[in-house]
Amino acid sequence: MRIVTNTAALLTPEEGKKAGIEVIPVSVSLGNRSLRDYLDISPSELAERLRSGEVAGTSQPALSDVLEILEGSDEETIMLTVADGLSGEYLTALGVRKGLSYRDRIHIVNSRSLAAPLRYMAMKAAQLRDKGISAEEITSQLELMAHSTISFVIPADFEYLNRSGRISQLTAKIGGALKVVPVLTQTQDRRRVTLMTVKRSRKLAAEAILSRLKELGVGEKYMISVGYADVRDFAVQLLEHIRGVFPSAGHEIYQLAPSLITHGGPGCVVVQTVLK
Repeated sequence: MRIVTNTAALLTPEEGKKAGIEVIPVSVSLGNRSLRDYLDISPSELAERLRSGEVAGTSQPALSDVLEILEGSDEETIMLTVADGLSGEYLTALGVRKGLSYRDRIHIVNSRSLAAPLRYMAMKAAQLRDKGISAEEITSQLELMAHSTISFVIPADFEYLNRSGRISQLTAKIGGALKVVPVLTQTQDRRRVTLMTVKRSRKLAAEAILSRLKELGVGEKYMISVGYADVRDFAVQLLEHIRGVFPSAGHEIYQLAPSLITHGGPGCVVVQTVLK
C-alpha cells in the first residue's frame, strides 16, 4: 500500500522515503524561478531572501506530478492533501483519480490542514499500513483526525497578511503603525484562514491561542505542535509553556517548509493540534 503526501507535511522526500511515504514537492516561485521545497531551497535560505525584500509565491504540486504518482502503480494508494480551500491539490487529485481505471483502489483524503497535522496523519497512515490495517480502515481514521485539526498562526507582520489577501492594504498599514500582533486561525469549515484577534505582543498572542485551545477541549487525546520559520527561540519557549498548560497532550516542534514560510513570513509561528 502506498502513502502519498507533499512537502507541506514538513517531510523532505528523503525523510518520506525512510518512512515509506512518497512526498511530492511543493514549489516556491522567486522572480522567474520555480524552486522545489527542500530540494532547491531550504527554509533558512528562503527566509533570508524574503528578509532581503524578495517576494515569493507558491503553487500546489503540479498536475503532472500528481498524475505521474497516481498513474505509476495500480496498488492500493492513500493520498493525503493540503486542506481543500487552502490549496487546489485535493480537487486536482480527485480529477486525476476519476480518469484512472483502478480508481477504486485510490483513496484521496482532504487533511483539512497542513504542516504538522498533515505530517502526523501521513506518519500514522504509514504505521497503520505496516501493521496490516486495510486502506478503508486507515482512511476512516484519517478522516476522523482531519475533522479534529485546529491551526493558529502568528505571522511575521501585517504585510504578509496583505500579500496573501487576508487583509486590505489599509488595514495592514494601520496594524503595522500600531505595532500590534495578529493571530490567524482557520474557519470552521477549514477552507479559509481568518483573523482571530490582535494583541499587543507575541506573548499575549500566544496566550490567546492557549485560551482558545482550552475552550475547544484540547487535552490528552491530542498532539499539539509548534512550527516556526527561522527563529526557533520563541517557538521553543512557547512549546515549553504549552507543555505546562497541557501536560497530558503530545508535543512536537518543527521547522516550517519553505512554501509555508512564504505565507507567514520569516519569524512566523504556527500552533496546531490533531487527534492522536
